Amino acid sequence: MSALDLGRPDLADALLRPRSVAIVGASANLSKNNSRPQRFLRKHGYEGAVYPVNPGYDEIFDVACHPTISDVGTAVDHAYLMVPTSAMEASVHDCVAAGVSCASIFSGGFAEAGPDGEALQRRIVDIAREGGLRLLGPNSLGVINPNEKVALSANAVLERDDLAPGRLGLVSQSGSLIGALISRGRARGIGFGTLVSVGNECDLSVGEIATMMLGDPQLDTISLFLETLRDRDALEEMAWKAKEVGKPVIAYVLGKSDLGRSLAQSHTGALAGDGMAMDSFLSDMGIVRVNLFETLIEAPALLAGTPKARGRRVAVVTTTGGGGALVADNLGARGIEVAPPSDGLRAALSGYGLETGDSPIVDLTMGGTREEVVDACLGALVADEAIDLVVMVVGSSSEFYPHLAVKPLAKWADTGKPVAAFLCPNAVESLELLQKAGIAAFRTPESCVDAIDAYLSWRDPRALPRETLPPAVTDGLSGRGTLDERRSLEVFRALGIVTADSRVLPAGAPIPDDLSYPIVAKILSDKIAHKSDIGGVEVGIAGRDELSAARERMLSAVAAHRPDVTPEGILVQSLHQGLGEAIVGFHVDPIAGPVVLVGLGGVLAETYRDVAVRLAPVTLDTAREMVAEVRGFALLRGARGAPKGDLDALAQTVVCMSGFATVDGPAVAGAEINPVLVGPEGQGVVAVDGLIHLLEADADHA
Repeated sequence: MSALDLGRPDLADALLRPRSVAIVGASANLSKNNSRPQRFLRKHGYEGAVYPVNPGYDEIFDVACHPTISDVGTAVDHAYLMVPTSAMEASVHDCVAAGVSCASIFSGGFAEAGPDGEALQRRIVDIAREGGLRLLGPNSLGVINPNEKVALSANAVLERDDLAPGRLGLVSQSGSLIGALISRGRARGIGFGTLVSVGNECDLSVGEIATMMLGDPQLDTISLFLETLRDRDALEEMAWKAKEVGKPVIAYVLGKSDLGRSLAQSHTGALAGDGMAMDSFLSDMGIVRVNLFETLIEAPALLAGTPKARGRRVAVVTTTGGGGALVADNLGARGIEVAPPSDGLRAALSGYGLETGDSPIVDLTMGGTREEVVDACLGALVADEAIDLVVMVVGSSSEFYPHLAVKPLAKWADTGKPVAAFLCPNAVESLELLQKAGIAAFRTPESCVDAIDAYLSWRDPRALPRETLPPAVTDGLSGRGTLDERRSLEVFRALGIVTADSRVLPAGAPIPDDLSYPIVAKILSDKIAHKSDIGGVEVGIAGRDELSAARERMLSAVAAHRPDVTPEGILVQSLHQGLGEAIVGFHVDPIAGPVVLVGLGGVLAETYRDVAVRLAPVTLDTAREMVAEVRGFALLRGARGAPKGDLDALAQTVVCMSGFATVDGPAVAGAEINPVLVGPEGQGVVAVDGLIHLLEADADHA
C-alpha cells in the first residue's frame, strides 16, 4: 500500500462528496467543454481542493496546473478524465499509480463505438480493477451534488447562477437530461440533492450508485432515468436496500426494450417484449414506474415518507368542476376508483351551505378558498380508512390568491395519508408554497394521475421462490434447439401441467384402428413454430379416411411452404373443448431475466397482446394476480352471466411453467403453451399445443 492510500475515503464519499478533485485534460479555453468543470466548481462554491491536470499549462484560471495526476503530490478522491479516447489507457494507469479512489470518464468512443472501442473499454476496466480504482462512465457528464456544492460536470445547466439543494437523488443513463431535470425542477420549486450521469456503466452501475444514495441522510427518494438494465443483480440488491431503509425508488424508462428478438418465432418472446419484462422487473423489485417525464420530478414529494397504500380508492376535492373532472377522468382511465363522499361528509358540508349532490367528486366551488371548509372536508377524508389518497384540485385562485387558495392545504402534509394537489393554472408561487410545505403539487392532470397511479401500485420487492424440479423435467431437456411438440408436452407434463394425450403417426404409416374420434391432427416438426400459418393443423377429423386425407394435405402443405423441413409425421390428439383459450409462457429476457406470462390465447394471441408478466418463478397468489389482470378473461370470470372458467387451475399452470427458472442443467430460453383450454370451474385446464426452446438453440425456426 502506498502512502497515498492512507486515509482513502469511502467510495460513496469519493464519488458523490469528494474532498478533492482532479480534472485531467483541463483547459483554459472557454470555448471547450474541458474548461467547464473547473469553472463550475468555483462558480457554485465547491470548498474542496481542485487540481487541473494538463502538461500544456502552468496554471488554469489562477490555479496551478500539473503535468500528470501523480505530480499533484497528494491523494485525490475523484478524477474527471477529459482526455482523448486514445490517451485514456495511460490516464487510467496514472490514476491507479496516484492512488485515486474513483474516476469519471467524460470521453466517448468506447463500447458504443464498435468492437475496437469495446475492447478498449474492457482494457481500462481491467487496469482499474487491478489497481483498486472505480470508474464512472465512459460518456459520463459527471456528478452534481448541490447539497455539498459539488459541480463536477460539463453539463451546461451549471452556467446558471445557483443550484437549488434538495432531498431528491437522481441516477441517469442520459447525461444531458440531468440539466433538463434541474431546470424543470427549479421551475416548480424542487431541488435535487445528488445527480449522477452513469454513461456506459463500464464499472459502477445504476444499482450500485443508487445504493450509495440510499445511505445518504440528506436524500429522501431516489429517481432513475433508465434506457436499459445493464446490471440486474445490482439493481435488485438496491431494491431490497430501499425497502430496508424505507426510501422509495422511482423510475422513468425511455422507450421500449428490445426483448426476445432472438426468439421472435415464439408467441411468448414477442409478447414479453415492448417493455413488459422491464415493467415486470421494476414492479417485482418494488421500484415505482412512472410513464411521464414530468412525473419523475413531481412524484417524489408524493411518495417520500409515505406508507404504501392498501387499496386504490382516491377522493377528489375541487374548487372547479372542470378541473376535478379532468383528474377523475384520468383516474377512471387507469382503473382507479374515485371514492364518493360519505354521508357524514355530505352532512358536514351542508352545514357550510354546500350541497355535493350525487357526484363522486366533492365540489367545494368558491367555498374551497375558506380554510374552515377545507379543514372540514380534508379532515373527514383523511380520517376515512376506506380512502387511500386525497387529491385537491384548485382553479384560478391558485394563481392570483395563493395564500388564500392553497395555504389551507399546507397543514395536511404530515397526516400519514398522502394529499396531492393539481393546480389548473400556471400558478408558480402556489406550486413553490406547496412544495415547501411537503404537499406534492402537479401542473397537469396527466402527471398528477400518473404519480397517483404509481403510488397506489407501489409495493415491497417480491422474493422469488426457489424449488427443485423433478428429474423428469431436466431429463426431458436434452438435445439442442427447439423441442418438438410431442417432447415439449412430455416436459410440461413432468412439470405438473395437464396435457392432452398425443400419438405420433409417421408419414406413410398405417392409421391405427384404436383411435377415438373426433380428433385433432398437427404437423410434428421442431422447425415449424406456427403450424396453422401453413395449413399444418386440422380439427374435428371424424374418421380413419378423413385422417388419412388430412395427413396427406398437411404433408403437402409443408412441402410447398417449407421445402427445407422433413416432418417426423403428424401428431394426433383427442378433440378437447373449453370455455376459453389462454397462452402460458416462459422467457429468459436478456435484460430482466426469467419471466413468465399468461394471457388471452389462440391464433390471435399476438394480435391482442393481452397478457400479464412477472419475474419467474411465481407463487400461486402471484399467478392468481396475473390471471386477474388479463382483460380478455372477463367472460371466464363470469361477466354478463357467462359460465365461470377454472381460472385457479390456469393460475396453477402458470406456477408450473415458471418453474423453468429453477432448472439445473440444460437452460430453457423460452417455452409456450398455446392454447391452454380452460374448462368450467372445478374441471381444470388442458394444454394442447406448445414448444420449448433450449438456450443453446442454433436451429432455424420459422
